[in-house]
Amino acid sequence: MDVLAINGKDNTLPQLFVNDGPLAPASVTRLKPSSPDEPVEDLLARLHRDGYLFVKQLLPRADVLKAREEYFKFLSPSGVLNPDSAPVEGIYDSSKDTSAFPGIGAGSTGQNSRPGAEQAQLFVDLAIQAHREEWYTEAFCQNPVLTAFIARLTGWGDNTLLFRRSLLRNNIPGTHAIGVHYDQIFLRWGDLSNLTAWCPMGDISIDGGGLIYLEGSQELGEQFEKDFLERARKEGFSEIETKNAFNRNMLSNGLLSNNPAEFGRKYGKRWMASDYEAGDVVLHLPYIVSLDKQRSQPE
Repeated sequence: MDVLAINGKDNTLPQLFVNDGPLAPASVTRLKPSSPDEPVEDLLARLHRDGYLFVKQLLPRADVLKAREEYFKFLSPSGVLNPDSAPVEGIYDSSKDTSAFPGIGAGSTGQNSRPGAEQAQLFVDLAIQAHREEWYTEAFCQNPVLTAFIARLTGWGDNTLLFRRSLLRNNIPGTHAIGVHYDQIFLRWGDLSNLTAWCPMGDISIDGGGLIYLEGSQELGEQFEKDFLERARKEGFSEIETKNAFNRNMLSNGLLSNNPAEFGRKYGKRWMASDYEAGDVVLHLPYIVSLDKQRSQPE
């Protein structure tokens, strides 16, 4: 097992799994946490050096847990929750067939399509509708603490704008993770003056399926994009084809790979993982390579 010193104490990493199997202990390390109270110039330098900024307890915990409760209350008619649990706990009903609860954007089917079974249709329809509910679009996404922090960190000030489109994802135990990618693949219509804010809606153990990043991969992402644009020009892509993430130079789902362990070995880089708490936020640059959920258990 990989043993790291965190805050002067040994911290042993558990076995982590991804779509193509276990991650070797030597191929995993921890994200470096930051405090929102540190000098803003130090935080900004860290963001540009590492490609990410893991800010501990930025959002009020009560705000996050309220949104979590509303989310699971909203999904509860689908039958996804254990009936003996409170919605805010988000405990999956393990007696149900997992095919009834396909994750939004997850790799369980390899497609972003509406499933055929009645219960699965209801679950997906509710998960999509949740993106338009006030407790999410306003109370959570427009949390003034997050907006103010980003405005101060970046120097954008009053010019800080929120994307109208956001992703509220779920993934039940055992389903596949979203594949390897960098966000600029899906943001080619915009410029590079953007940050992604990943906000866990609750506490997640390090082996519980949270976000992981490929260490030092922002330059790798930039090179991927440069190579893609060169190929697009040589092959005569139109502007629309070039900016479309779902093109013939990518996998069918717009991703770099569905095999994170193999991908990390190929480029000689480690995956970075962490425990997360409600209120944590990870900010990252458009080219850093990430995997939105590692598997919470093996096949």
